[in-house]
Amino acid sequence: MRYKDAGVDIDMEAKFIGTLVEQLKFRRGIMKNLKKHFTGLVSFGDYYIAMNTDGVGTKVLIANELKRWDTIGIDCIAMNVNDTITVGAEPIAFVDYLAIGRYDLDMARQIGIGLNRGAQLANVEIVGGETATVPEIVNGLDLSGTSIGVVKKDALITGEDIKNGDLIFGIPSSGIHSNGLTLARKVLDLQEKFGTGTIGDELLTPTRIYVREVVELLKRCRPHGLVHITGGGLKNFMRLKRMKYVIDAPMKPQKIFGLIMEMASVDYEEMYRTYNMGMGFAIIAPEDCEEYVKKHIRDARVVGYVEEGAEIVIPQLKIRYTDY
Repeated sequence: MRYKDAGVDIDMEAKFIGTLVEQLKFRRGIMKNLKKHFTGLVSFGDYYIAMNTDGVGTKVLIANELKRWDTIGIDCIAMNVNDTITVGAEPIAFVDYLAIGRYDLDMARQIGIGLNRGAQLANVEIVGGETATVPEIVNGLDLSGTSIGVVKKDALITGEDIKNGDLIFGIPSSGIHSNGLTLARKVLDLQEKFGTGTIGDELLTPTRIYVREVVELLKRCRPHGLVHITGGGLKNFMRLKRMKYVIDAPMKPQKIFGLIMEMASVDYEEMYRTYNMGMGFAIIAPEDCEEYVKKHIRDARVVGYVEEGAEIVIPQLKIRYTDY
């Protein structure tokens, strides 16, 4: 089974987005063009303002089924701020958008708890938001948001400085995060026992927020590239400089990924282009950054290196992605 068979075609989604973006031709001349990057940049004096938006996706359907909404607010903030920091920007503010089909005060309370916790973990302030009651459009809820960050122009990290010999440091994920849930829901029984809880509990584990660790690291060393391993899996490296990224010591995926592979008969190539597979964020940096990475991000480790070329490979699994 492929992610496409579950209803989400990553390649077609890219074409859809490309068709939409082709129509966006109006410019004021204040934006720095970072094609395919994780966040947009607006020039503001000596700084760039980083802006990006994302949602929780079909993870809300799992929350609805289990009537547990107290973690999806963390996911909403995480999916955004983890994109913001990929250019070296520090997230400072957040706004959320909540669309609902019915009023449920307990749901509102729980979502608020998660948003507040996410804001604490990311050290951002929720400065506003919007709630829309649209029962004809939404059956349940949809949660998304926008992150705003700042970075000095001389501290911007785009991936342009990535070079042959750079090391790739991986930081573990907390699990499935907020991607690929459509496939997971198709093949897994949310009520089935899994460890100390259920599969549903495992899938609701909130997305890890990397902000504080990465921001602290940036005070000590200058990485050449930063990657949020989100939808698209390892192919997110393609958002940076066209190089060969060799992942010769991949992180061990959590058990939930093995269960999805078994239940849906998914191969490794499809899994690594759909899920984070245990690595939620990556730092590409020269060797002299290694001691700072290990000091400020305790569970980070070297997972690979960079060479001249234009592909992403995991040699021992014979995985190769070349469609830049």
